[in-house]
Amino acid sequence: MKLEVKKIGNSTGLILPKELLQDLNLAQGDVLHVSKQPDGKIVLAKRDDQFERGMEIARKAMKTYENALRELAK
Repeated sequence: MKLEVKKIGNSTGLILPKELLQDLNLAQGDVLHVSKQPDGKIVLAKRDDQFERGMEIARKAMKTYENALRELAK
């Protein structure tokens, strides 16, 4: 499937066809997480609030124990 990046008001975006929204179980207002893979591919995933909370906890722990983690990495 080919999608075109378009100007939408003062923004730029993609318009997803209804069939694709149904296939991906997405609806207007859903939040997607965007990540870039090492090979340059872009991955869109439906936001998982439980995963996001876990990542927030992990980031706090990494910041708190930054020096210890740096030493362990040596």
